Amino acid sequence: MKNLPLLSVQDLAVSFGKRNSSIEVLHKISFEVFQNEIVGIVGESGSGKSVTSLSIMGLLPKKQAHLSGSILFEEKDLLKTEEEKFRKIRGKEIAMIFQEPMSALNPSLKCGFQVSEILQLHLKMSSSEAKKETISLFEKVKLPRPNEIYNTYPHQISGGQMQRVMIAMAIACKPKLLIADEPTTALDVTVQKEIISLLKSIQQETKMAMLFISHDLSLISEIADRVVVMYKGDIVETATTEEIFKNPKAEYTKALLASRPSLNVRLAKLPTIASIADDSFKPRIVKPAERAKRHKQIYTRQPILEVENLAKYYLSNVGIFVKKEVVKAVDNISFSVFEGETLGLVGESGCGKSTLGRTILQLEKANSGSIKYRGKELTKLSKQEIRGLRKEIQIIFQDPYSSLNPRLMIGPALMEPMEVHNLGKSKKDRKERALTLLDRVGLDESYFYRYPHELSGGQRQRVGIARTIAVEPKLVICDESVSALDISVQAQVLNLLNELKNDFGFTYIFISHDLAVVKYMSDQLLVMNKGKIEELGDADEIYENPQTEYSKRLIEAIPKGV
Repeated sequence: MKNLPLLSVQDLAVSFGKRNSSIEVLHKISFEVFQNEIVGIVGESGSGKSVTSLSIMGLLPKKQAHLSGSILFEEKDLLKTEEEKFRKIRGKEIAMIFQEPMSALNPSLKCGFQVSEILQLHLKMSSSEAKKETISLFEKVKLPRPNEIYNTYPHQISGGQMQRVMIAMAIACKPKLLIADEPTTALDVTVQKEIISLLKSIQQETKMAMLFISHDLSLISEIADRVVVMYKGDIVETATTEEIFKNPKAEYTKALLASRPSLNVRLAKLPTIASIADDSFKPRIVKPAERAKRHKQIYTRQPILEVENLAKYYLSNVGIFVKKEVVKAVDNISFSVFEGETLGLVGESGCGKSTLGRTILQLEKANSGSIKYRGKELTKLSKQEIRGLRKEIQIIFQDPYSSLNPRLMIGPALMEPMEVHNLGKSKKDRKERALTLLDRVGLDESYFYRYPHELSGGQRQRVGIARTIAVEPKLVICDESVSALDISVQAQVLNLLNELKNDFGFTYIFISHDLAVVKYMSDQLLVMNKGKIEELGDADEIYENPQTEYSKRLIEAIPKGV
């Protein structure tokens, strides 16, 4: 007799809004999770992954969400379970790790108390027993100084440590099913690998089932036994992890696998879902001789940017009665960027890469050292001179939504920097330029009259790029500008950045913690660690033969797929 599944989702449909005019976002999906099994759910934003997990947890808003079908947990239909009984299941029998620990943890309560509270609520432990068990859990999830972190607030620890507190909270009552919803998306590649290893070891030790949700198939391959691929509210494919990677059936699955930059082969252009669907994509591999020719052209030119012995220090606020410590965010760094080149800047959170970018832009003042743009010393310019230089040195931000005015339509938002820098003969001319820019980044003229909240993340990032190139810059700093995007949207944006670079002669400093993306984009690679340069040289050579242990560790941590 075949084992019964621990979780069985059958014909689950979810819609939002008023019943007579609701919008369906899940279309009768079905899948199963067995005991001691890890099932990965993969798909892009809007595919229905998180709605599925929140449906299982009973966390969708009761008045706005309408559910049909069944969610059987140990043969009990959760959709028909009263809220009071569900509350006893949630957290104890079924637990969840959320994507963003800072918003899931209570900022006003200490980390230890938040875990102890669950033990006292579900397992009826005394406060002293709960504290002892919480410290034991902190040790299990490999938190440093567990006794100290017990009395620490969430904002006082790193993102990776907060995620470990969330995991401790989730496994506290030894749940039968653990749902991990994008638990490593915001984390560095090395911390991500640690969290994946931790979840696997806990699952093997406790034999619990796990539903691991991600938009990254390579990451899913590191942990899942079986994979469910979702697209626009439907399940398009279900198979073992090995079958999905070696013999994908659905076109969407093939596109997801192909869209991520490869560490082994450098393509001239990344495939996208659209190009694979219409069979228009023809892969062209960039050969070493072609790269060598390009590098020869680049490195015979004068550097557009020269950074020498640059330092940026901060004083840390560690306490009222404690002596302030000096944090060396950028510590005596020197490098050059040549016209037409893409310099990749990579390292873990806190290594100083974003501070370095802001210091080059003069958004931060250097403590010492030199920054020369086309021979002009930036650190000695007046505010007025810096303002004039903003036209030539631009930045594409990580979060385009926060960098766009929510009350300004896209068209006026594109025309605004043109007006500031006296570009265009008239308002009519600037509008025509804005429409041309929208077309250049793959958006039609209807977007001119839309607001930022009416656009998807990928569309907003395209607007951010259009706004940057509106002033015809020479040097563009891309600060984690694709890290929040889905894999296929990321491929579209990376292709666009490379096309614009070729068409307009841009020079890029490309900052990211995603090494596969940096390798695809970069000619030269700068690896940073704790404010210092670990390694600097040709991107392909560093990946093939890293010289430092830190670089090796970063490269080894990249999910490789099956």
